[in-house]
Amino acid sequence: MDEAALIGAAQRGDVASFNQLVLAYQSLVYNVAYRILGEPAAAADATQDAFLSAFTHIGDYRGGSFKSWLLRTVTNACYDALRYKRRRPTASLEGNDDADAGRSLADVLPADDADPSDAAERSDLRRFIARAVLQLPPDQRITFVLSDVHDLSYEEIAEVMQVSLGTVKSRLSRARAKLRDALLAHQELLPEEFRQ
Repeated sequence: MDEAALIGAAQRGDVASFNQLVLAYQSLVYNVAYRILGEPAAAADATQDAFLSAFTHIGDYRGGSFKSWLLRTVTNACYDALRYKRRRPTASLEGNDDADAGRSLADVLPADDADPSDAAERSDLRRFIARAVLQLPPDQRITFVLSDVHDLSYEEIAEVMQVSLGTVKSRLSRARAKLRDALLAHQELLPEEFRQ
């Protein structure tokens, strides 16, 4: 994929070129939104909003990392969704069966050589961490997701979030400390070698 050529064509109004960019980045954008919002439907809405905004504002893109520009768009959509949710809290009338949504079968089923109890413990730990991440303040949550889930560098995160490098480092440090405290309060979920 010649990303620069696709971006240039999209800026000239070529919808097919923009669609190629969407196909290239849709799973990354959705995954970031899902990890930040924690709900498949909300993540799908934020992803759609992000791509719609990106299409509308593709003419404003002035170079640099397109991935960072797109991730900034989706994190802004997630901020909007979180603000909306805070102003208008809702409760689902259905059971919360979304705990395993967005996970592949390989994440749910143990490998053939894995001990089923170990696999169950790892699954419980993953769910706990995912819930704990959703309890972080939005700026720390987004920083943590971009760094520790999607492995972006501090510089890339600073570009995505439009903050200084020091702000990224302090948000990430606070997020990790809160997650560590949450895990220490629930040591029974940790593998034996990590318990105090």
